[in-house]
Amino acid sequence: MRDEQSLIEHVKGGGRIAAPEEMSAQYRGEIVRVMSVLVDSWLAAAAGFADMVNRAPGLQERQAMLRIATDKLNHASTVLELLRPFGVQPDLYLNTYPWAARIGREVDLGLRRIAGDKRLNVFHYPLQSWHDALFVNWLVGASLAIQLRDLADSSYSPLALALSGMAQAEERLAATAQPLLAAAIRRDGKAGPAQAALDYWYPRAAATFGHRDSDRFATYKRYGLRKESNEVLLKRWCLLIDPQLAELGLVSPA
Repeated sequence: MRDEQSLIEHVKGGGRIAAPEEMSAQYRGEIVRVMSVLVDSWLAAAAGFADMVNRAPGLQERQAMLRIATDKLNHASTVLELLRPFGVQPDLYLNTYPWAARIGREVDLGLRRIAGDKRLNVFHYPLQSWHDALFVNWLVGASLAIQLRDLADSSYSPLALALSGMAQAEERLAATAQPLLAAAIRRDGKAGPAQAALDYWYPRAAATFGHRDSDRFATYKRYGLRKESNEVLLKRWCLLIDPQLAELGLVSPA
């Protein structure tokens, strides 16, 4: 195992890490955490979307939910394989946590973490309507795509390679929500139900970027795992999402 200072100098010089034995203990802990957050978020997301398949309003919508759940599981499977060298057994891991579990609708976790798996907080909230499913897919999918692009050039080369096409895949999944949401608004005959769901999910999706002045980002940057701050990534998301919401007659929450 490499010592901490040697690793930092290696990464600072543009070096890559290819295997656990090339890591310092601290780097190992952080890369495992990064991959665990991704895996847990995808597994929890897939559980939520799978539950919506038979609750979707039509055949096209059910097919869309099924594709989304399947792709989330595929992404989780890919990164779970990367955790094998760290002692993780994917099949056992899959049964470790109740991925479909959700907290009360009225609870707002903000940026506070809770005990259990490492899913992003947004996947602790329940999907109660078709509008909910569409906004989580769209808003959080766009957030994940932006964050995956930042991680896809990380110093841990197996992860960088695995994520290289996932950002585009998340973007495609997120884009499926927009026409379905437009159709839902037309069926409703008004924007009110969609706006109410947006008001609930927008701040929760924004919170996936974490604290704007995160100390952890400084650690990630030092290890070459990330390049851009949470605040920069959040602004990029707002600039992407807000105009698209306006096209649907929806207003981004202040």
